[in-house]
Amino acid sequence: MSNISEASFSEELEKEGIDGSLVLGHPSGLFVLFFTEMWERFSFYGMRVLLINFLTSAIISGSPFSGWGWDPVQAGALYGTYAMLLYISPIFGGILADKYLGYRMAVVIGAAIMTLGHLFMAFDTPLFLYLGLGALVLGTGFFKPNMTSILSEMYKKFPQKKDGAYTIFYMGVNSGAFFGMMLCGYLAEKIGWHWGFGLAGIFMFLGTLQFWFAKPIFGKVGHPPTAEQKEAAKKLTAESTNPDDKPNPFTKLDTILIVVMTILGLGYAINDPLSKIAGFDIFSSLQVGDFAGQNVAIISALVLFLFVVISRLSRYTKVVRDRLIAVIIFAFFVIFFWMSFEQGASSLVIFARDNVDRALSGNSLTIFNTVNTLLTVVPLILITYVVAKLTKQTFGKAPLSNVVQFICFAGVWGIAIWMLYREYTAEASEITVSWFSILNSFFIITFANFVSKVWDSKYNPPAAVKYGLGLIIMAIGFGLLAFGANGIQEGVKVSMIWLVLAYMFHTLGELCLSPVGLSYVSKLAPARMIGFMFGMWYLAIAIGNKLAAILGGQIEVITKQYSLSTFFLIFTIVPIVAGLIVISLNPVLKKLMHGVK
Repeated sequence: MSNISEASFSEELEKEGIDGSLVLGHPSGLFVLFFTEMWERFSFYGMRVLLINFLTSAIISGSPFSGWGWDPVQAGALYGTYAMLLYISPIFGGILADKYLGYRMAVVIGAAIMTLGHLFMAFDTPLFLYLGLGALVLGTGFFKPNMTSILSEMYKKFPQKKDGAYTIFYMGVNSGAFFGMMLCGYLAEKIGWHWGFGLAGIFMFLGTLQFWFAKPIFGKVGHPPTAEQKEAAKKLTAESTNPDDKPNPFTKLDTILIVVMTILGLGYAINDPLSKIAGFDIFSSLQVGDFAGQNVAIISALVLFLFVVISRLSRYTKVVRDRLIAVIIFAFFVIFFWMSFEQGASSLVIFARDNVDRALSGNSLTIFNTVNTLLTVVPLILITYVVAKLTKQTFGKAPLSNVVQFICFAGVWGIAIWMLYREYTAEASEITVSWFSILNSFFIITFANFVSKVWDSKYNPPAAVKYGLGLIIMAIGFGLLAFGANGIQEGVKVSMIWLVLAYMFHTLGELCLSPVGLSYVSKLAPARMIGFMFGMWYLAIAIGNKLAAILGGQIEVITKQYSLSTFFLIFTIVPIVAGLIVISLNPVLKKLMHGVK
């Protein structure tokens, strides 16, 4: 089936109970997932790009542009906990979907909870802000792991088509992030914060409806497992002669330690913003000298975690054990990547607002408007073309889903045209802070195919080298920022070209490291352990996100005590050192991987 024709592919899909209508050679259901993910990412990134800016903006009484006047340390503590929990909650959401809910119902539940979260965020009170962030964390736990699970189940009989499907799906992720940050950011910074937060909620709601009304297209894909299927899976495992397929159940000690470390970890996540914002420290009794009690708690949790991991590894056969050790080493180094890369959500937002020259007039405004028009209109035309193709194939089966999709795109086109008209008719303007954040999505779409072709060529390096390159290339972006900010005096602003170049190198680093990491987890972990190892992987990303926000919150402190250039040098030197170390470990990792490439 490697060269399966479209007609045969359609027939095979129908046999599996999936709608056989094809769009660009793939099932219509893939594009329903594409747009569901697109609107969720639109909402998520549209809100995310505003959060730090809103929290740290000056208080202006009665103004729609009034922020909360927090310092970056407080804002970073809250955002860091939010980002950290976003990567932990999917572990539990995935388990619930696997065992009880089914993937599709989990997605609907998650999307509905996130819609409620965005609604809360539109209200300007601390209570609704915290409720909103909590709902977004909970909803993401149900939504995030199960979208890709639906896609995987849809293609389980067609592995030769899966890589192309994931590429299309990934474009939906980046398209949503691109337009969410652009349009929510523009409304928030030009009209008022509530408009930006509100727009994110509207598209989350519409995306939920679009997915719900598309049920006939998916057939039985994503339904919860039947009792017969669960029993068959147990029987298959019991009858396997491969020792690596045998269960490795948690001991009572494992279970107790997991409960303790979970309580300590969640306690730390909650206590960090609680102590910095409200001045209430639940871990004050654990303080040792000047060493904060919450730091004692989280280090204790990490020590217990390592103990459990090591004790479990000792129970596996040598090959499995070695491969899992390789995954853990990769996960450790990924912390340093996200610790630096995720400055895009914290310190780089503050840097763009306070230290970058964003004022435009005359020819510079004309050039920017031309570039911005192309960036906005060309992707919209391409995606609208896909919508038209999807509507043609599925209107008879899921008319309400297509109607909602039409409303979504009419709204995006309307806001985009209004935005462009407003900028073209202005004599002078200022680029929004949020505009710079769209560059990551733009550069991913621009360079993803090029990087993929390099990996498919004779120049494809080992995994450790890809990791090292990802860290080093990303660090170059911060090195450029350190160079551009070197020696500037207070009140002097940096050219925007340094920030544009930084985002380009950050994206190239991401393309080297991020997709490769997920790929190697799936290759190195035994099938029955993939969920557990992905959980560990996301835990490493969660730790990286929390460290990013903590360090990002120190931008004003480090700038005052040393310089802005010194702040960016931290994120230049640390990833380069980490990158060189992981490259030097290539022989060791190659041996641990036992032939996996």
